[in-house]
Amino acid sequence: MKSESGQTMTFWDHLDELRGVIVRMLLVIMLVATVAFVMKDELFAVVLAPRTSDFITYRLIGVEPFEIHLMNTGLTEQFMVHLKTAVYAGVLVASPYIIYLLFGFVAPALYDNERHFATLLCASGYLMFMLGTALNYLLIFPLTLKFLGTYQVSEDVANMLTLQSYMDTLLTMNLVMGIVFELPVVSWILGRMGLIDAKLMQAMRRHAVVAILIVAAIITPTTDAFTLFVVALPIWLLYELSIVIVRMTKQTNTE
Repeated sequence: MKSESGQTMTFWDHLDELRGVIVRMLLVIMLVATVAFVMKDELFAVVLAPRTSDFITYRLIGVEPFEIHLMNTGLTEQFMVHLKTAVYAGVLVASPYIIYLLFGFVAPALYDNERHFATLLCASGYLMFMLGTALNYLLIFPLTLKFLGTYQVSEDVANMLTLQSYMDTLLTMNLVMGIVFELPVVSWILGRMGLIDAKLMQAMRRHAVVAILIVAAIITPTTDAFTLFVVALPIWLLYELSIVIVRMTKQTNTE
């Protein structure tokens, strides 16, 4: 592979360049995470918003007033949660620049058509991940929290939800839904490689529905059929979208 100046680069030159990319990535993440850490009130105003009925999703669907109280049980727990949340925010906000750096490192080794494909892949992958994260924060997690956080077997048994449990559930579900939303992108890649086609995906639709329900049940471990439906519906729509994308990809390859 050659550098931007046209000179052939050795293995050690590539290694030095990769090290520089990693250092820049870490510096940007640390910078954004530090800003998020300092802006504690603003950060947790967003993170903890779904625990009250004032959250936008609850107001839109007309949920009765409620508030879930969080508690802390460990000496260092609040600080560690604060730190972990700030780092997560740093990675999330800095992710466009991280993708830009990684693409800039790989791009010189690609042909023009490969570079165009890689650009579309990075852009669509990032967009779908952010859509999955946004859907989870605005819809799936609030409904799950509302059901589990207010569910009681008896009025004599009060719920005592910890901050650690709240944050672990939120961040895990964000990550899972972001990955699930990559389904159309993965289908697009497999379609271009000729490993799947629309007819096969249509024939496997019944099996896919069962798999989607299982995934939805894992993401939202509740007995609430409505919440399960809310999670399964967008995943099923993603599968149907993937069929359309694979069909269009095959037509494009044929032409």
